[in-house]
This record gives sequence, structure tokens and C-alpha cells, in this order.
Amino acid sequence: MDGFDDSLPSIERQIGGPKLGSGSLPLFPESGFASRIPASTLQGEWKGIPMAETLVEYRNRIMDHVRDGEDPMKLQAAAAKKIDRLVKGVSPAKLRKRPEPTKWSVAEIVAHLADVEIVIGYRMRMILGAPGTPIQAFNQDEWVTSGHYEKRDTRKCIEQFRVLREANLALLKSLGPEQWKHFGIHSERGEESIELIVRLIAGHDLNHIRQIERILAPKASN
Repeated sequence: MDGFDDSLPSIERQIGGPKLGSGSLPLFPESGFASRIPASTLQGEWKGIPMAETLVEYRNRIMDHVRDGEDPMKLQAAAAKKIDRLVKGVSPAKLRKRPEPTKWSVAEIVAHLADVEIVIGYRMRMILGAPGTPIQAFNQDEWVTSGHYEKRDTRKCIEQFRVLREANLALLKSLGPEQWKHFGIHSERGEESIELIVRLIAGHDLNHIRQIERILAPKASN
């Protein structure tokens, strides 16, 4: 499932593969951030379970959605309107239809984005109030099921997403330069700064917007 990296069971809860050495592995070596995950996590109890992509591959794919020179804040500010335009005039039945049994529907993707915005807003405020605070991971697929995303009203989810995003962006605009460097300790990925989170979320938005575009694209006739 292409979702927020926080909760991909195929990556973070089903990690396998060969031994990668001791200590910690840098997840963002080319950035200025010291985001790390213990190497033991990558070689431990999930060894041998197939995975769609590695943590680094997933991170690179999400970050690559944000091109050099693009402002992650502006991308985030535009996301809700883009999604609203994409679903305009689409029937609720089509929005709730999964393209494949294991792939989320448009309605589920939008509900996911709305809930992730709650999580990100809370995390950033915890980090700012207590730098170095632990960050708890969550399982996005369990949230889809337990939160009954298939029953959510897509329009209301977009509005929830829009309002929460505006509040989070207003907070970010108020920060001083040093506050952007404050970080939390993610339970599975290690250090994540405010600056890094902002870029990841911009890429996460674009990843899901492109998913929605693919799902709603007219099918070629035979």
C-alpha cells in the first residue's frame, strides 16, 4: 500500500533481508538531518519476510516527488484544492470502489490524508514543546479498518484535511529558524526534525494525489 511511511507493514513491520552491520544506519545521508534507525531493526525478527521496498527506497520515492527548488509549504497549501478538483462530480460509489482488492479507494486515500494531518499536527507540537520527544508509530492499514474509511464522506474528509492543514501551516509560519531543527525520536525511524517532516508530508501529498489521478483516469476502450 502506498501510504504514509509511518504505517507501511511491508516496510516497517515486515522488514527482512541480510545483515547490515552493527550500530545505526543513516536514512537521510544526503540531508542535514541525523535520522537513523537501529541496524538491528533491519536484520531482526522480520528477517526473510518479503517486502515491496526498503525504508531508504520508500523515503527516496516520497522525497523525489518534491523537486529541487519547490517549496514544501506551498505544495502542502495547494493539496486540498487539488484533491477537491479531482473528485468533483465523481459519484460516491466510484470514490469508494477499490481499483484492486488490496489497494485503497479514493475515499480511503482521502480519509487517510485527513487522519495523517491530525497525527502530524500532534507530532510537530510535541516536538516543539519538548524537543527530542518520542514519536509513536501507527499502523495505517489498521486505521483504515478500525476507522471505517470506506464509509467516510469524502467531501467532509477533504474539508477536515483542509482545515487541519491550514492550522498546521499557520503554526509552521510562526516558527523561528532554530525551531525548524527541533526533532523527535520516531519509534521506528529515529530522529525526524520539523524541517524533514514538512518535506516528507509534501511528498506524501503528491504521492497520494497521483494515486487518485491514476484511479480516476478514464480507462482506455478496447
